[in-house]
Amino acid sequence: MMRDLVRGGVAGAAGTTVLNAVTYADMAWRGRASSGAPAEVVDRLLRAAGHPVPGSGDSRDNRLTGLGALSGIAVGCGTGVAVALLRRAGARLPWWLGGVVTGALALAATDLPMARLGVSDPGIWSAGDWASDAVPHLAYGLVTYSVVTAGQR
Repeated sequence: MMRDLVRGGVAGAAGTTVLNAVTYADMAWRGRASSGAPAEVVDRLLRAAGHPVPGSGDSRDNRLTGLGALSGIAVGCGTGVAVALLRRAGARLPWWLGGVVTGALALAATDLPMARLGVSDPGIWSAGDWASDAVPHLAYGLVTYSVVTAGQR
């Protein structure tokens, strides 16, 4: 069991690294700005929990940016652990389908809280917006699932 937890965490970390690389490459290619949504989600969640982020101005904004990025790493590693545990429980998919499903799980884990908290409405996103979200998550899923299943039957 511990081996599966570690494998899932490592797989999620590898997938998160690829997701970030694909995202940053897209930003560099198209000249688009980074998303403020992760910081806004963290801000709203912490406020709702009664623990608002301290500070003001740039100091507070920088804390939120860092916490937003850390929350993405946590979601990526956590999704990897969940997928490893599902595999341990008997869920066996071909690598390509497992990768797509893993990417979809990670996408849902980030987009659903944004929608529920009113940070963003995926229902009105353009095709370009969806591509900017879906392509990195697909890359995440393929890498994460490949690491989870490496060396296993």
